[in-house]
Amino acid sequence: MEWKKEAKSWGIVLGTFAILYFTGLITPIMGGLQSLILSTGLIKPKVTLENKEQQAFDFSGQFLDTDGDRVGLSQYRGKTLFINLWATWCPPCRAEMPHISELYMKVNGDNVAFLMIALDDDFEKSKKFVSEKGFSFPIIHAAYGLNPSLRSQAIPTTLVVSPEGKIVFYQEGMSNFDTKEFRDFLTGNFD
Repeated sequence: MEWKKEAKSWGIVLGTFAILYFTGLITPIMGGLQSLILSTGLIKPKVTLENKEQQAFDFSGQFLDTDGDRVGLSQYRGKTLFINLWATWCPPCRAEMPHISELYMKVNGDNVAFLMIALDDDFEKSKKFVSEKGFSFPIIHAAYGLNPSLRSQAIPTTLVVSPEGKIVFYQEGMSNFDTKEFRDFLTGNFD
């Protein structure tokens, strides 16, 4: 009799998971839960490059903006760049978006450019997601691929490039970037 209760319990758990998965609700639910975790401040970026030397950033490459116009990386030389690789199907990407949006609103105009690079096959899906969430940061699409400086083993991946063209921050995985320490780092001097 005990095994029947156990089988029923597992059936309910697996059935619930299957419903969430097949209806597409698993991604926003997991992203929401992860965003709550980020809100606690337990997961935040370390503003030092670990196991990595400052490397020169490759400014070659082009992207599409939301109007369908080409955007060249070379036009961002001389600015601090906050670059984030993300996709709508990625729960950790969705989780950190509200925190990146807050960061953007606080440091926008401080000689910091945000390049939120969407990796979805369908850019319309990315644009719809950002619009529905009310995020004000600009997004671009990796329609022409990624140069070597932007290739990563995981998403989300976040880089900060100094005005001198050096990668001064690199992180694979989600974080709450809207912290005083990270804002000071982003708007500070990278010497």
